[in-house]
Formats: sequence, structure tokens, C-alpha cells
Amino acid sequence: RFCLPLMLASLPMMATGEQMPPALQDLWGDFWLFRFFVNAAGYASIVVPGFIFIQYLKRRNYLETGRGICFPVIKSCVFGSEVKSLHQEDGSLPPRAEPTESSTARQVFKLLFCAVGLQVSYLTWGVLQERVMTRTYGATEVDPGEKFTDSQFLVFMNRILAFTVAGLYCALTKQPRHGAPMYKYSFASLSNILSSWCQYEALKYISFPTQVLAKASKVIPVMMMGKLVSRKSYEYWEYLTAALISVGVSMFLLSSAPNRHVSTVTTFSGVVLLAGYIIFDSFTSNWQDALFTYKMSPVQMMFGVNVFSCLFTVGSLLEQGALLESIHFMARHSEFMVHAVLLSVCSACGQLFIFYTINQFGAAVFTIIMTLRQAFAILLSCLIYGHAVTVVGGLGIAVVFMALFLRVYARSRMKKRSKKLPPGETPVQKV
Repeated sequence: RFCLPLMLASLPMMATGEQMPPALQDLWGDFWLFRFFVNAAGYASIVVPGFIFIQYLKRRNYLETGRGICFPVIKSCVFGSEVKSLHQEDGSLPPRAEPTESSTARQVFKLLFCAVGLQVSYLTWGVLQERVMTRTYGATEVDPGEKFTDSQFLVFMNRILAFTVAGLYCALTKQPRHGAPMYKYSFASLSNILSSWCQYEALKYISFPTQVLAKASKVIPVMMMGKLVSRKSYEYWEYLTAALISVGVSMFLLSSAPNRHVSTVTTFSGVVLLAGYIIFDSFTSNWQDALFTYKMSPVQMMFGVNVFSCLFTVGSLLEQGALLESIHFMARHSEFMVHAVLLSVCSACGQLFIFYTINQFGAAVFTIIMTLRQAFAILLSCLIYGHAVTVVGGLGIAVVFMALFLRVYARSRMKKRSKKLPPGETPVQKV
């Protein structure tokens, strides 16, 4: 209720180039919705001119009339070089490699390597994420220290390293000929940035275990959207597992712990940010599925999305003057610099482990590993940061993960049964 008057009051200052009073600036900086709109305005300053330029090239029929040294670059960015592949077996990932003449011990070693790599990468990432967003740096007996508040800088750090890793991987290994127009990656990139920002920002208002359970329960809105918009049909076990997940999450959220810290209590802002994360993340995966109709590898997708992610985040940070401020914070606190770099390394390595695991063992095995990772993440967060969980809350967590494992098992059984169906029959669509 006070955000709109503050924004209107600031317009004369922005027009005359005057500095805002420090108290007013701090008040704005503490309001997540204002930061969200400021970041979105920074992205719009790049997206809108780009959209106008692309529309101008298309109306001018540049693909046929264009010439000059910039023609190959503009063609690749705006028009692409290949038509879509309409007969790809998997719309999201290439068919996984079946093991040939591989011993059981070798396969077990590969599976352990994937499981350990995923667990170490994402458990470390989760612990560091909570440390960076909820604890202070530089605290002493006389100085309470200061918190790092700019979630967008952390997103930028993650994306710049992922971009570098994906670029090196594409340069050193053989990849399919790229045909998708580069600008189409920007949509997935924008939603991916916003989902990551919401994820970091939500930790200021809710506990990490709550955030993990909310991620685990995002299958519920996906099913609701599929039912209402796409008229999809679901099996009875999908409704059962969705109901179990919602019951488990409700048990955890409604349980009260006597010594729970005020800062970890679920707030309305935290719920809104989690909803934003789920919405943006769902759009990202759906848009990437559509892009995979072009002939490309997952690492090429990773590279294309992170190119635009780096462009959007660094542009917005520079416009706000937040890039230098975050670098100065990093210079003041070497511990934060270590944490930010480790966050980026874990994020980039985790993405590579995801691609390798799905390629070697399929999506079902990957889902089981990541479900275990979510359970371990909650356990680690409670042990390291002292989140209190009641008996009812712990039972709710157990119900959620039991439902997730039941879902994985039922889906794998349905896939095996669908392979035995006659050619004229098709299985029911699933989430």
C-alpha cells in the first residue's frame, strides 16, 4: 500500500537526476516487489529494443535482401539455419545410450558416480544458498555484520560460469549442427532468471525445508493446469499421489514448533515468491521442450539459455549500479566470495550431471536420485541451521517423499505396460 506512492514520489527525482534520501532508498531496497519491478525494467530495456529490431528485419525480409559481413550473424540470431525436426523420438532429450558389452560392475560404478555427483553438487548448493541469503558476513563482538541482499548478482554468477562450462564443452566435443534462431532462447532465459531470483529471494521469508517441499509439490499445479487448459486425462495413482503430496505439505506447514525462529516462519511474501518460482520454472521447461524440436543437444540448450541470462543480468545490474556494489561486498568479505564461487561451480556441475545421468540411465533413475537429494537437503538444513521440525511436520515430510517415490514407481510400471500395448492403442497422458 505504500509502494505506489513511493514510486510516484520518486519520478521527479529520477527526471532531475537527484539522489534519493538514504532512508527512502533503504526502504525501497527492503521491499522485494519493488526490486522485482526494477529488475524487470532492466530486462525490458534489452528485450524491447531487441523485439523491435527483430520485427524490423522480418518485415524487411532481411533473409532474402540482406548482405554484408553481419549477414551470417543476423541470420543465425533471428532466422536460424534449419527447419524443425518433426520426428524426434524425445522432445526434450536425445535417446539415452544403451549400454553395449558393459559389465555390471561398470554400470554400477557409473550409477554411483552420477548419484554422488548429483548429491554433492546440489546438497552443497542448497546449504550455501541458505547460508548466503539468511546469514550475515563480517560479524564481530561489536559489529553485527551485514547481509548480502542482491539475489540477481547470485543469479549472474551462476549463469556466467554455466555459460563458460557449456561453451567449452560445445567447443571440445562434437555437437549437432545448430539450427534454432538464437533469439528464441531469450524466452526460456528470462523465465529461468526470474525463477532463480524468486528462489533466492524466498529464503528471506521462508525456511529452506519449506522451499524444498514447495518444489516437490509443484506437480499439483501442473496437473491442474493440464486438466483445465489441455483437457489431459490422468491415472488414479496420479490423483492419489497428488493428494498425498498436498496432505504432507499441509501437515508440515501447519505444524508449529515452540522454538521456531521468527525469520523462518512462512509469510505471505514467501508464498508469493514460491508461486512465482513455480510459474516461471514451469514456463522454462515447457519452452525448452518446444525448442528441442530443433536438432540440438542439451548442452547447446544450456549454452544458448545462459548466453541471454548473462546478457540480461549484467545489463540490469549495470543499469542499477548493483554490479559494482556487489563486487565491493565481495571484496570486503572474502568468505562471501568463496561461497558465491562455490554456488556457481555446484550449479554448473549439477547441470552437466543431470544431462549425463538422463543420457545413461533415463529419467526415472534421475528422478529417484533427485528425490533423495531433496530429502537429504531438508535433513542437512535442519542439522546445520537448526530448523525445528515437530513430529507432525516430520510425518508430513515422510508422506511427501513416500508419494514421490510411489509416483516414480507407478510411472515406470505404466511405461513398461505402454510398450506392450497394441499399435492402435495409446497410453493416457501423464505429467
